Amino acid sequence: MDIINKLNKKGNVTMEDILYHGSKMIVSEPEIRKSRFTKDFSWGFYCTNRRKQAEIWSVRHCETGYVSVYKFHKRNDLKIKVFSTTDAEWLDFVAKCRNGDIHEYDIVEGPMADDTIYNYVEDYLDGKISKDDFLQLAKFKHPTHQISFHTIKALSCLEFLNAEEVHDEGQ
Repeated sequence: MDIINKLNKKGNVTMEDILYHGSKMIVSEPEIRKSRFTKDFSWGFYCTNRRKQAEIWSVRHCETGYVSVYKFHKRNDLKIKVFSTTDAEWLDFVAKCRNGDIHEYDIVEGPMADDTIYNYVEDYLDGKISKDDFLQLAKFKHPTHQISFHTIKALSCLEFLNAEEVHDEGQ
């Protein structure tokens, strides 16, 4: 029995409290790293509430990866932005972040610009499609989820529970 099921039996955690991070390594102590490219919600530590999505992230660039599992302790003293869909507000926010703008949020949550959506975002940024065209194209994509932590205070909301090895079945 895994740790999540054990905690559920004790009534200490719900599935809404569980987040996953897929990586080529176990991440027991999350940190914010600036990389060459900014992501949907700028630089931050990214997780998801969808285990399968984290498994895919974990083996993007390698045969074996890890899904690190966290309990998310919500705090009321953080500035949090939540997007429920890929609407015009989400697109404007992602476009600004992808262009290097910094926002004031501790945590940002919402849909992810997966490969297809990312191409639509790039087309929008390059002026190849309008905002209305983007919104029409994006609404037919399957749901995704990401939650990004942008400050040390936000990272303190994550309690590492365990990590599991994942193998890319396609390799």
